[in-house]
Amino acid sequence: MDLRNAVVVGGGSGIGAAVAASLADAGHVVTVADLDGDAALRVAAGLGEPHRGAPADVTVEASVEAVLAGVEGPIDVVVNCAGVSTIGLVTDLAVDEFRRVVDVDLTGGFVVLKHAARVVRDGGSIVTITSLNARQPAGGLGAYCAAKAGLAMLVQVAALELGPRGVRVNAISPGLVETPLTAPALEIPGILDDYLENTPLGRAGAPSDVAALVRFVCSPEAGWLTGAVLDLDGGAHLQRYPDLLGHIARAFG
Repeated sequence: MDLRNAVVVGGGSGIGAAVAASLADAGHVVTVADLDGDAALRVAAGLGEPHRGAPADVTVEASVEAVLAGVEGPIDVVVNCAGVSTIGLVTDLAVDEFRRVVDVDLTGGFVVLKHAARVVRDGGSIVTITSLNARQPAGGLGAYCAAKAGLAMLVQVAALELGPRGVRVNAISPGLVETPLTAPALEIPGILDDYLENTPLGRAGAPSDVAALVRFVCSPEAGWLTGAVLDLDGGAHLQRYPDLLGHIARAFG
């Protein structure tokens, strides 16, 4: 199998780490990049040679450029899994906190797309992880919903622009996935049950669920797929979003 280069941004844990492992298994040489550079190195070390880890801050354009420039040889796949969230009513959320989420999730997503598009070779694939909240609103998640919705549209614009080069640009929108990022919320009584009651398949996702779809989207079998925002949520987009603020209020008063 010919080795191909892939870069996974936000690959230090959770979904990103699973994506890195899946792409490595598919024959890619993976650069694992993360704000936590030590975590990126640990994930890469777990994959073994010739995979590598590197620090990357999606809010700093030069940092993203450096990661991509450090890859030896042409880049075939770039996946952006970086993201943060916060909670707060629109009437209460501090502007700086809103900007922090948008800066990572939307502006950071733009930075990764911009520089990935410059270096990925013709016929390559760029995948961005968005969220169920790109299409389904949630009380208290105004910053996150707005950023992910904007990111989903940005992916579609990039697909239009890069199509003539054969570069495919797609988004995957997971629902609830059990990761270190979601663990604090799932410890609040009632939240997990509410999610599952509104998920037709009746379970939360695992990072491996997302990684499997990323692997397919980046493969030749998905060679006619671009500009798609793929729901991966057990059908949760068909029902209502959990009442996060109600559960938090009941738990903490």
